[in-house]
Amino acid sequence: MADETPAGNGPTSIKMQVLAQYVRDLSFENLVVQKGLSAGEMQPDIQVAVSLDARKRPVANQYEVVTKFKVTSKNKVNGDTLFLLELEYGGTFLIEGVADEQLHPFLLIECPRLLFPYVRRIISDVTRDGGFPPLNVDQVDFMALYRAELARRAAAQQAVPAEKVN
Repeated sequence: MADETPAGNGPTSIKMQVLAQYVRDLSFENLVVQKGLSAGEMQPDIQVAVSLDARKRPVANQYEVVTKFKVTSKNKVNGDTLFLLELEYGGTFLIEGVADEQLHPFLLIECPRLLFPYVRRIISDVTRDGGFPPLNVDQVDFMALYRAELARRAAAQQAVPAEKVN
């Protein structure tokens, strides 16, 4: 990737390097076994919620990005929860050459895209090892997720002045 510098002095190169990847937190609850539910009438309805977090590290040009997935499987027949999986998967990135105004979207779109295949694999393995068919999470559109969060924040800021403080 190359962008023109503001002065037009030629392209600047963007450098992105994954320094580390890790599971920060992982929880899997198999409620079918815990509650002694029968496996007879199960029609799973799976909901996946995704959130992101990014922060600057004390070292120059290093950032930590954490993807948070909450996967809930409920039985369509009676609404009972079958399993609950929560995963926080992080990465430490070295990023250079990204303009300040583009850094926030870069961290919350490009970095999670690189982490996602590993998150998908962990979720698949954990659900399989937990006694369910392996769950292959659909591809996440991190750009749409980022835009939705910007829209949510803009709407929240517009709502605040309309409220009266007593």
